[in-house]
Amino acid sequence: MSHKWLVVRLEAPLIAFGGVAVDQEGPTRDFPAASMLTGLVANAIGLRWSDRAAHQALQDRLIFAVRREREPRAAGVVTDVQNVQLNKADKGWTTFGVPEGRDGASYGAPHRRTRHYLADQAVRLVLRFDPAEPHPTLEALAHALDRPARPLFIGRKPCLPSCRLVDGWVGGDTAHEALCSLSGLGTFRALWPAGEGPETGEEVERVIDLADVRNWRTGLHGGSRQVVEGRVKGADS
Repeated sequence: MSHKWLVVRLEAPLIAFGGVAVDQEGPTRDFPAASMLTGLVANAIGLRWSDRAAHQALQDRLIFAVRREREPRAAGVVTDVQNVQLNKADKGWTTFGVPEGRDGASYGAPHRRTRHYLADQAVRLVLRFDPAEPHPTLEALAHALDRPARPLFIGRKPCLPSCRLVDGWVGGDTAHEALCSLSGLGTFRALWPAGEGPETGEEVERVIDLADVRNWRTGLHGGSRQVVEGRVKGADS
């Protein structure tokens, strides 16, 4: 059965697709995570962080495949080293909506963390919801991406989109078929869910368990899904 897929273009001078974080290192993957796209959709339709059941329902319904529109000509990863001096009286806002401070005495060393970004990157993805109902429908999501409830960013708040996110509609029985119907010349690196396209053959590079889903009820990342990394040809090739 053929499905209707919304095409979304994510492009910005800096993009962060997240990854498994260890200590103060904030990595980025080559492809967007399911949890990141869930947060993007939730922000567009106006969900709050406290709407955890709604976030979980969105993630559970989301089916998508993605391709990289271009590969970096030079070092494609930009590393941002962040330093901040925290004193005893300093407070910061948290996702819980209340300020949080430090316990104990002040200390001389700064707090350091590293965040990695993809530079001058663009990806196109095809997505649908399963089941198609309830809210949001694909049509409602397309409207929200054009007129979001809040400003949208791609992974991290400095990563503001440089173009319109909605990039049209395509049809296809599977996510892979929908991805292959996108315009373009040449071959593109791509990712699609297992069961939504080929898992063997020349265009398949590997099948992996990807840890990119969040347990929205606890606020922690946990679990994984099986995805296929490979290459797809543009429809104009």
